[in-house]
Amino acid sequence: MNPQGPSGRDVARAVLARVAEEGAYANRALSAALDRTRGLSPEDRGLATELVYGVLRRQARLDRALEAVSDRGLTDVDLRVRIALRVAAYQILFLDRIPAYAAVSDGVEACKKIRSGRLVGLANALLRRVSQRGEPPLPDPARDPLGYLIEAAGFPEWLARLTMAELPADEVAAFADASTAPAPLAIRANRLRIDRDTLLARLQAERPGASIEPPSSAADALLVRKMDSPFLTDAWREGLFAVEDVGAQRVVALAGAAPGERILDACAGVGGKSAHLAALADGKATIDAVDIAPAKLDEARRLFTRLGVRGVTTRAADLTQPWNGDRRAYDRVLLDAPCAGLGVLRRHPEALTRRVPDDVAALATMQGQLLATVAPLVRPGGTLTYSVCTFERAEGEDVIRRFLEGHPSFHVDGTSSSATVRTWPHRDDADAFFAVRLRATG
Repeated sequence: MNPQGPSGRDVARAVLARVAEEGAYANRALSAALDRTRGLSPEDRGLATELVYGVLRRQARLDRALEAVSDRGLTDVDLRVRIALRVAAYQILFLDRIPAYAAVSDGVEACKKIRSGRLVGLANALLRRVSQRGEPPLPDPARDPLGYLIEAAGFPEWLARLTMAELPADEVAAFADASTAPAPLAIRANRLRIDRDTLLARLQAERPGASIEPPSSAADALLVRKMDSPFLTDAWREGLFAVEDVGAQRVVALAGAAPGERILDACAGVGGKSAHLAALADGKATIDAVDIAPAKLDEARRLFTRLGVRGVTTRAADLTQPWNGDRRAYDRVLLDAPCAGLGVLRRHPEALTRRVPDDVAALATMQGQLLATVAPLVRPGGTLTYSVCTFERAEGEDVIRRFLEGHPSFHVDGTSSSATVRTWPHRDDADAFFAVRLRATG
């Protein structure tokens, strides 16, 4: 605890309020809150992080447990009171290390501050009942996989049905559980400076208590669990690794890069893919990193400096509009398109309550526009790799099918296994990505 300032629970409640009221991204809001909160112990910082992501991932189950012990429901309860109840219920149901009485007491005190004593009796009664009765039974995933997605994973019904259309029924529970579980920290060894095995040894020496394992599916990847302050290690400061999901690493590997090539990273974001492409080319490719957001490109340039990346030029541009640069100029184009983000729910669980069915169709239209803009930039014989961090076909295979129908000079570059990447959290311990590599023939 930090008697002179906010506790980890206080920070978590404030961040969750920003996410709910302002539409803030949980990772950014949490990072900013922790930066502002001085004197918070490492334990309380860890608790704040656990509570923010745990409550967002388990929000449906928490509300379900609270509703089950309430005579009048929670619909009319003040949002911040509901958040305080969720934070307390999460500790009661999912954090064995915290005594139930402590969670109840803290939740009641939080409600007292929010409503000046009103509803304190209700909060105390609800939380004590949750402590005594526990969580109501969940649907049996074998008999009711749709119900399990809705009740256990908190998927809205439209998303649950969409998921059922994409996965075998016997994988639904595993996918639901993986999507609502904490994701490991996935990092990429910066081969411009170090190989994966040497990085693994360095990190194990710096953080001997951490669990670090190399997955077989990505050549430079390490999956890190239980590591204290990875971004305060010497390895981080020396630019020996970057954060990049295993699925994203496989996408960049599919796109490929070689010395002497000219490459376009469209929708480059904060530069992780550009840095990876540069490493694959041994720092000897010419890469244009393009994004619509100048602030993201500022962050990308800082990343390039830390990693020692050269040969990358950043440019702010809207690729849904006509391109005013050179045509047929690139050996390779990587388009990691904006998407619904349904494949990264374990990292951005707030998306569960924000996405609506119409988003998918609108994004698929934009993805088609982006492909139409970048296609003329690929030289004859060059490749265009399209990827999205989502799992439904409407933004994956269907977008590519329509693109190929309208662009006969492109074809899938190989077999479905050699030219396509599809990853799943329950199969690959990776975010759910779809990617395909196309080749221009003329």
